[in-house]
Amino acid sequence: MPTKPCYEILWKKTEEKPETQKTMKQIIECVPNFSEGRDRGVINAIVAAIEEGNEVRVLDIDPGEATNRTVVTFVGEPQPVIKAALRGMKKAAELIDMRKHHGAHPRMGATDVCPLIPVSGITLEECAALARELAARASKELNIPCYCYEAAAFTPERKNLAVCREGEYEGLADRMGKEDKGPDFGNRPFDEEAAKTGCTAVGARDFLIAVNFNLNTTSTRRANAIAFDVREKGRPKREGGKPNGKPVKDAEGNIIMLPGTLKATKAIGWFIDEYGIAQVSMNITDISTTPLHIAFDEVCRAAAERGIRVTGTEIVGLVPKRTMIEAGKHYLKKQKRSAGISEDEIIKIAVKSMGLDELKPFIREEKIIEDMLAEKHGKRLVDLSCRAFAEETASESPAPGGGSIAAYMGALAAALGTMVANLSAHKAGWDDRWEEFSEVAEKGHQLQDKLIALVDEDTEAFNRIMAVFAMPKKTAEEKAARAVALEEATLYATEVPLRTMATAYETFDVLEAMAEKGNPASVSDAGVGALAARAAVLGAKLNVRINAAGLKDRVKASELLSEAEKIAEAAIEREERILSAVNKIIDKE
Repeated sequence: MPTKPCYEILWKKTEEKPETQKTMKQIIECVPNFSEGRDRGVINAIVAAIEEGNEVRVLDIDPGEATNRTVVTFVGEPQPVIKAALRGMKKAAELIDMRKHHGAHPRMGATDVCPLIPVSGITLEECAALARELAARASKELNIPCYCYEAAAFTPERKNLAVCREGEYEGLADRMGKEDKGPDFGNRPFDEEAAKTGCTAVGARDFLIAVNFNLNTTSTRRANAIAFDVREKGRPKREGGKPNGKPVKDAEGNIIMLPGTLKATKAIGWFIDEYGIAQVSMNITDISTTPLHIAFDEVCRAAAERGIRVTGTEIVGLVPKRTMIEAGKHYLKKQKRSAGISEDEIIKIAVKSMGLDELKPFIREEKIIEDMLAEKHGKRLVDLSCRAFAEETASESPAPGGGSIAAYMGALAAALGTMVANLSAHKAGWDDRWEEFSEVAEKGHQLQDKLIALVDEDTEAFNRIMAVFAMPKKTAEEKAARAVALEEATLYATEVPLRTMATAYETFDVLEAMAEKGNPASVSDAGVGALAARAAVLGAKLNVRINAAGLKDRVKASELLSEAEKIAEAAIEREERILSAVNKIIDKE
């Protein structure tokens, strides 16, 4: 009885060729601080350098006159972000002379700090490696000495930015060129070029969320009390434990603090004239340690203990999508409801649960980074209505063809299994089993998303082959290049339906679980799903066979065909088993 092993073999093979797989786009944020906040000409020139080529998107430019410092926030994929950061650093080095710089903010370079922040599809550790790459390139290509701090630090001490920036710009002459004090990259005696550019601290940190929690009070004092209850720093310990008692100090004369309940948070209370309410204003400096929804729940608890209610939440700036998804799933779990629903619905639950639309509408494209950066797709099959999809298939155009239809049948199979799981999770009297069904529904929805993506990918694979046929073939070189491109395109066109087979096969796990344990009233839906899954697997197999026939590499073709045969045989067996279980339940009814 072959089950998972056959598609696990497939994944192992396709992992060796990541270019043939659709993966989540990696997005990072970069927030360089430049030591110029007064001269708009200089600021605009730096920003223009960052935006050159339109590969990244600048989200915010925040100049400060008193600090003589400008914070620029931009986002994009990793390598374009690194290139943009280097362009910004280069322009800053050309236009800013640190020998003449004065401002209220600590600083040591024309580009003072340049942190990289993971947004989606990338880890903090990967950002740290990118930060070190950026520092190395800035040193080598721009001759700018760089320290590495926070997650990119090479030593524990240098995780702290203050350690890297000790003595600020004025202290660089004594630090540079020394093994224990000098920068991590470009360490050399303090020369004229270093005197002009100073040093840059390049680092990696988690995403910071700025958020305000709205209160049903106008009292700043009470808002502050709530802030002190929850913020990591807490409040001063006072004699006798009385609010008006003198602060208690330690042997060195430092005030002893009673820590709050939320790690990685800073918070104060204030009154907002615009809204006529008090708020707890908070910065969450590490959303992995304290996610937004945990901060919201804790502020609600602390407020309730003081007779105050949190009425809503205001996000200042942007958040990663994962913050909203995590929050939505958290509140669904509290309601004992399945999380195997669409991303839109999960985010809607997050918005309503935390009152993110209390003061103004929550517009995803203005608040969620990935939605702000979402590409405007041209004509996609999956965006068509059911009727339009059928009409497009029926047209004289060769695409979409059987491969796209097979992928869509697989998506429908996953959708049916997910539906049964969601109905079962919501069934009266089955409340103690909601989590079991929610897990199945989430898996089903993930498979549905993968198969929907394969609908258009199969058509893209066909289009790649058509594009090769349009390549020139007059010279020997052109013919050779065309032959290589055709083999690559044909291999891709063979591997895409093979992935459709493997992914559609996985839906049997969801369907079989629901046929055996799901709501009996919906068992026929699981059966229809099994029929659709089998059709998806066998339909995609036909595409594997016809495309593999065009491969010059017959060894590779044989491997792919063998894998397809294994999945097809297993799919037929799984379908029969599920239908047998379905019919037994229907016959009992």
